[in-house]
Amino acid sequence: MAKELVVQARGVRKAYGGTVAVDELDLEMSRGEVLALLGPNGAGKTTTVEIFEGYRRRDKGEVSVLGEDPERAGWAWRARRGIVLQDNQDVVDLTVAECVSHFARFYPAPARPADVIEQVGLAAKADAYVRSLSGGQRRRLDVALGIVGRPELVFLDEPTTGFDPEARRQFWDVVRDLTAEGTSVLLTTHYLEEAEALADRVAVVNRGRVVASGRPAELGGRQDAAAEVSWFGPDGWQRRSTDRPTALVRELEAAFGGEVPRLTVSRPSLEDVYLRLIGQSGDVGAEGALR
Repeated sequence: MAKELVVQARGVRKAYGGTVAVDELDLEMSRGEVLALLGPNGAGKTTTVEIFEGYRRRDKGEVSVLGEDPERAGWAWRARRGIVLQDNQDVVDLTVAECVSHFARFYPAPARPADVIEQVGLAAKADAYVRSLSGGQRRRLDVALGIVGRPELVFLDEPTTGFDPEARRQFWDVVRDLTAEGTSVLLTTHYLEEAEALADRVAVVNRGRVVASGRPAELGGRQDAAAEVSWFGPDGWQRRSTDRPTALVRELEAAFGGEVPRLTVSRPSLEDVYLRLIGQSGDVGAEGALR
């Protein structure tokens, strides 16, 4: 059976004056999927997500999110999608429990605030003021506010920017718990390891277009790319690219009479493929040139 689509975009275009941010973009996302949008600064990711969220009008093209056009959808539709904002400075004088309870009132059938607070790992901080939370804890609160309405689809825009490695991985566990319950997640991130850890599928966006999409392990033919075998021999480091790494390792094992010194076998990483893809499509290069 064909999977139900929660996001479908065809030929979407958005320009700011003479600058094109989104250029004939096509994209699909299935229910229950975690889709990561990757791309350099200025690629058009944020504008694309804002169009899907219903916060920005497109110039042309067709968009369906949860079965409705975001430009025309009403409050009932908005309650079905959750948005994790970058910051909520206006709630710093509330406690965590007060903040989540306040936001819960905006939805027709919200989850119990206490349950959501526990779900994101903030039960011990329920009575703490938002201003006292660490960066990682604030991001967990942002997620709580985005999911308290029991959304079918959640948008996460650069959710772990500025996190240390431990906080980032703790946040990943929150996202995994969310998706385990069947929630669809559209994620934008600059961290390729984050996309590889969380996403069922990634889409690389550059110059306002999707230039490649697929499973992280298969993006850009990654799974079939030649392997690089390296080892330390009598003449120093040796490297060879091959489509038959197993055969080469056997040859080396025979030549060395056993273990091959400092042997490594690797295929292109997601970063290697990503950089090749944005290079082929013309990296915009300018920091923050477009949204």
